[in-house]
Amino acid sequence: MKNILIAIFSISGCIAQQTKKVFPASDPNNEGGWVLNKEVSDEFEGKELDRSKWFIEGEHGDYYIWKGRAPSQFVPHNVRVENRKLKLRTAWEPKYEFIQESYTDGAMGTAKYGEYKEEPMPVTTAAVITKKRFLNGYMEVKSKSGNAAITAAFWGIGYEQELDVFEQMGNPKKGEKITATSSLATAHDWSPPAQRPTNVFQHVEHLPYRTADDFHIYGADWGEDYLSIYIDGQLVHHFTQDDVGLDWVLNNPMEVWLDSEIFFWLGMPHKEELPVDFEIEYLRVWQKPNDNLLARQFYGFEGPMLYEEQPRPLKMVPESSETNDYQKFWEIDSLSSKYFSIVEGDYATGVNSLRFSGLGKNEKLETDNVIALSPAGAINIPQGTYELSLNLWLDQGRPVKQLHLSFENPKLDIPIDLTGLERRQWISVKKTFLKAEASSTNDRFKIEVRKVDVPDKKATPFFIDTIEIRPKQK
Repeated sequence: MKNILIAIFSISGCIAQQTKKVFPASDPNNEGGWVLNKEVSDEFEGKELDRSKWFIEGEHGDYYIWKGRAPSQFVPHNVRVENRKLKLRTAWEPKYEFIQESYTDGAMGTAKYGEYKEEPMPVTTAAVITKKRFLNGYMEVKSKSGNAAITAAFWGIGYEQELDVFEQMGNPKKGEKITATSSLATAHDWSPPAQRPTNVFQHVEHLPYRTADDFHIYGADWGEDYLSIYIDGQLVHHFTQDDVGLDWVLNNPMEVWLDSEIFFWLGMPHKEELPVDFEIEYLRVWQKPNDNLLARQFYGFEGPMLYEEQPRPLKMVPESSETNDYQKFWEIDSLSSKYFSIVEGDYATGVNSLRFSGLGKNEKLETDNVIALSPAGAINIPQGTYELSLNLWLDQGRPVKQLHLSFENPKLDIPIDLTGLERRQWISVKKTFLKAEASSTNDRFKIEVRKVDVPDKKATPFFIDTIEIRPKQK
């Protein structure tokens, strides 16, 4: 009977631990209203890594974007889950058959995998990447770096952007920004032409401990227009979009990377130091509830619409604007592109907006319809009553009378009256509409200026940003 009771208490304790709600270390009472994103978060409780959540660099011979920073190479057998921890090993493996390639890291130099300056450097490392991306939220790990000249990194990439929440090194041989007692946070701008240095901000936090000695909690609160870095629940750095202007690049969804690399400018790991593990107790990502049925990064004109039911192309680098099954962009035909363009620097949110150029003194509109069209399947709106909102900026002069927003399948037109609106400032326009039929699987969203609504002379330019659709509150 005693053994049965012990088993019952043990099982109930496990259930309680699994169902216990967890919140950011900086907000343990959840005053921010955070909700755990279970598609990205992981407690590493199983016997191996959950492949439905994670991509392992090198598994089945597949590499996403790169194979690691040479002379080290990512290999899948260095990824383990043990004792409720993810362990990314760095090892000295002279018998490993390194890929016969070199890797060039901009001004930082070129090296072959498994070799440095014509001397053997048979170091294998590891990397894992979340299969899902997320836009804005609080990301956090509890981790400990390996005690060697090898990095521990918690970072993310998305369209034209990168955020390194931390880069650490347990035992560097030289260097300043990354030491055994520091944590480096960086944001990179990968918009073309992506020329180094790409960093738009850096922050070095000097720590009262060695990052390889014990586990600590590292987090980042990534908002629409701000970023806050936390260590053990304490704010260590904060900046806003106003601080950096157009250098604010964190406008699109990101995937999370956890990896280890050689930074040869900080010294090489010694054979005697290896193997070591970069250990992670958990990755947790929280977000705030949002009833906007349109993806902000798409209808804010910042980047592509993601089709995450499709796999990410393995060679799709952050600076790529290539349309593929995973990412698709606004479609503007050649005639419409004389008047519609996505521009940087005039915005309500993010850094981009859709600009209608207007007409000059002796110009005539050369098409009956100026159209920006979303890719097929970008819209999935159920039947119901909704409120559409958008931000507009109208210049002074003769305005276009109406802007037409529409769903294409089934067809539903939503005209927006542009007459009588305030000029030369961002204003929010709202309109209630009834969607009698749900979106089809290939529904599209269209933004249209019709020739009949354009004045004969000098039509004034205007900008559109941040289109949102929410269920109408009763």
